[in-house]
Order: sequence, then C-alpha cells, then structure tokens
Amino acid sequence: MKTSRALSYLWIASIVVLTALHFVHLRADFPNYSRWMDWSKYTDEGWYANAAIEYFVRGSWYVPGDFNTGVAVPVWPFLEWILFHLTGVSLLAARSLGVSLFFCNLLLSYKLVRRDEQMWVALLASSLIATNSFLFCFSRLAILEPLLTCLTLVSLLLARTAGAHKSNRGRYALAALMGGVFCLMVLTKTTAIFLLPAILYSLWYPLRRNLKEFVGAAAVMGLVSGALWSGYYFLLVRPRYLIDYRYFFFINVYQKPHTLLGWLTVFYYAMRGSLWVDRTLALTCVALLITTLLFARSVWRNPVFVSSVLALGGYLTFIAYINNMQPRYYAVVAFFLFFTIALASAALLRTQYLLGIAALVIIVLAMTKNTWEMVGFVLYPEYTFVNAAKGVTEYMDKHPNGNRLLVSISGNDISLITGVPSLCDDFGTQDLPDKLARYKPGWYAAWNELDAGILEDLQTRYTLEQAASFKAFDDDDRDTLVLYKLHPLPHATSR
Repeated sequence: MKTSRALSYLWIASIVVLTALHFVHLRADFPNYSRWMDWSKYTDEGWYANAAIEYFVRGSWYVPGDFNTGVAVPVWPFLEWILFHLTGVSLLAARSLGVSLFFCNLLLSYKLVRRDEQMWVALLASSLIATNSFLFCFSRLAILEPLLTCLTLVSLLLARTAGAHKSNRGRYALAALMGGVFCLMVLTKTTAIFLLPAILYSLWYPLRRNLKEFVGAAAVMGLVSGALWSGYYFLLVRPRYLIDYRYFFFINVYQKPHTLLGWLTVFYYAMRGSLWVDRTLALTCVALLITTLLFARSVWRNPVFVSSVLALGGYLTFIAYINNMQPRYYAVVAFFLFFTIALASAALLRTQYLLGIAALVIIVLAMTKNTWEMVGFVLYPEYTFVNAAKGVTEYMDKHPNGNRLLVSISGNDISLITGVPSLCDDFGTQDLPDKLARYKPGWYAAWNELDAGILEDLQTRYTLEQAASFKAFDDDDRDTLVLYKLHPLPHATSR
C-alpha cells in the first residue's frame, strides 16, 4: 500500500513538472520547423485579443471598419481586458492566461475521468495531455481553444452532477448553470455547438430511466442559454455592431463540396487531421474503438467514454463542415482523443489482458517520444517574431513618418507584443482604401512580398518606400517581415 501510494505521488509530481514546462520561455516562437503549419502563430493571438488591446492602446475596444472579432466572440478578450488592467498589454500575460487554462483543463480532465474510473486511469489520461508535444505548442498560444476546452469540461462535469442530483430544484439550478456555461462556450467560439451532443449525453445518462426529468433539465439549460445569448445579441450586437457580427461569419465561410464523394473526402481529411495530435496515438485510438466493440463493450456504458466519442465526432464534423483543416482546431479534439484512449485501454486490461498490455506499451512509447520532443522545444527556444515586432516598432519610433499607425495582416499580434496601434490590411468591414482614408496610417508591414490586391489598394492613397526587413519564423512564404513607409499621394483616390 505504501509503495503504491509513493508511486502515485511520484506520478503526480512528474505530471506537475511536465505541466510547469509549459510556462517556460512563453514569449518564444511557436516552434520553428515543427510539423504543424498553422496561420494562428502569425495572426490569431492578436485578432482575438483585439478588443482588449485596442481598449488600452486607443482608448476604445471597437475600431470602426476594422476586424472587430470581439463582437462575435467576446469572452476571451473580456478575460484579457481584465488581465491587462493588471499587467498592461502583454504577450507574456496573454499566453500565461492560456497556459493557466491548460493547467485548469488538466485538473478538470483528471476529475472527469476519475468520476467513473480508478485513479491510475485518470492519471494516464492526464499524462497523455501533459506530455503531448502538439498540445504543448498550441496551449502556449493565446488562442481560443484552451478556453473552449475548459468550458466544455466544466459543462460535462456539471451535466454529470445535475443528472445525479436527488432533488429537482438542485438539478434545475445546475441545469441553469449549464445553460450559462454553454452560452459562454458559444461566445468563446461558435463551434461549441458541435460539442452539445456530448454535453446532453452526459446529462441524459444518469436520467436515462426518467426521460421526463432529462427533458426538463435540458429545457432549463436551453432556455437559460438561449435567453442569455439572445440578450447579448439583441441588446448589444444587433443595435450597434450587426455589420461586424455578420462579417465575422462571412469571412469564415470556405468552399464546400457539392457531391457525396466530395463530402466523404472532406470527412476523411478531417479525421486524418487527428494525426497531427500524434500519429501513433490517433491510430491507436481507432484500433481501441474497434477492439472494445469486440472484447470490452462494457466501456461503452461509461458515460465519459461515450461523451468523449461524441465530442470527437462532433468536432471532427465541424472541421469537415467548414472544410478548413487547421491544426489548432485539433487542440480541442486531443483531449477527448486521450480520454478515449485511457478508458478503452483500462477496459481492455480487464477483459483481454494481453491486448490491454500491448495498448499500454504503445501509449507509453508514444508519450516518451512526445516528452522528448517537448523538452527539445523548451531547451532551444527562438524569439524571431518577438524580435521582428520590436524591430518594426523601434524603427517606426526612430524614423517618424506621419501617423504612428501600422497596417499589417499581423498588426494585432505586433500590437500585443509592443503596444503599437495597428489596422488589419486584409479583413475589416470597410474596404482598405476607405480605411486608409479614415485612419491615415504612416506604415505598412508585409510578409515577404506585397500582395497584388493589397498593393493596388495602398496605391490609391500612398506610394510605398521599403524601410527595413526583419527575419521571423520558418515558412518560405512568410519568413521576412518587411516594413514600408507610406507617403501620401497629392491627389489620393478612393474606389
């Protein structure tokens, strides 16, 4: 007994140490030359912090005509707004908030799996999360996925508690709280809708013998969530910011297939994207799902297992539906993938011991490989983007050129790093020539080469003079940030 307890403490300590590594070198680049190419490392941290950044840099969270993401997804920038009151606008602060949420997600994951399983199974799930190099990279970006994961795990725990509650009053109170949390999920990232089946299943399972109580609790959840969202939309968005709200969804529409074969191909690639999390573990998960149907069907009566499978299916459906397989989306998928693996392995160990042992061996080897890669990222950090952003800002300050306002696709990220005011060149409810006329910027920064369409828009009001360039990141198409002075034309035109 003492040996078992000591090993458990040692296991927990190792998870804590590995999690603590996520806080090291937080201002460093997303690892260069990694196998994940995601545009979020250039743009998303700034885009989704935009409202909080602008409040402190310009005095207002809303910039008319620019890319105001906070209108549609306000929860994350609101948290950053609170944080920036204490720290000032800071990349380190924003990323620290994201990693803190990752730590919360680890604790919530342990609690969720432990609810129906032995301690070692919950620790195994936690270990898969803490050692995963994919999650290490994306949890250290100040993006929306860690917060969405956190709220989803809270919803699943509340659903289990509500379903098991003995009194109707307590159950409905918890269901109302679930409605509030689900509204926050949708206002964090609208893709939360695809996680609803997993949440409802967690609520249904304890009440499966009393359908009336389930319907009542689900109705309370739906009414509260709908009322809160409607209040936000009809009282704030529709009267003032409807154009920004609609624009946010307009730009997130991608080309979709028109045939059954096309949709099947898209779903295949959405599922294939799970290999980004870890090729070995993703394939192991598929094998375990099949194997449990043959030899360990009891695990399919575990509500956390089924909820995890539903969450996997729901989120992969979202990725397929938008037909845009970005690695960062799988930062949500990874958690439910790991729950499924841990629970299925434990079930196999009880029914088909050798198969269970084989699964655990594969899992341990994969975790070892991931840990080695993660430690490598920690030991060899690079700061190319931070240095480039500082270089841009320092050059602007040493060589004044009209309005100290930068236009760039990565402008909000640069603002998050240095506090320089910026506009987005590619997105916004106003066309770029009209935005230029309104705000009269003095600077423009592009990655590598000038886009022909952007250049045409800029030349309606300015001539461009290349001022400086700064190496950053690893992509052949985006590895040099080029800064231009904007010189107003004597007779600028709009179109």
